[in-house]
Amino acid sequence: MSVDRKLWALAAVGVLLLSALALGGCSTSIADMPIFGTPADAPERAKDPSAYLPVHDLPPDREEPELAPAERAKIQAELVAARDRQASAAAAKDTAAKDAASKDAASK
Repeated sequence: MSVDRKLWALAAVGVLLLSALALGGCSTSIADMPIFGTPADAPERAKDPSAYLPVHDLPPDREEPELAPAERAKIQAELVAARDRQASAAAAKDTAAKDAASKDAASK
């Protein structure tokens, strides 16, 4: 590859990089243009874009009471039992697959 081709390739990469940076800087103004703007079903933008989010606002209190400890223990026991059933079913399926594979290998 000649020196001229290397310089040409380097210049092309530089121009591409500069154009990408230039277009990246304009992305916020392009999004506000009416041609490219937001879709029709998008919510309205805030009037004051520099306002802080309401991070200190607390959610409203729950209307339903918390679960009683007995109910919570019952639900946890049901979940543990379901997990154990699934684990044993998966283990049985794996052993069946291994047995079938070993029988196939022994028959060949």
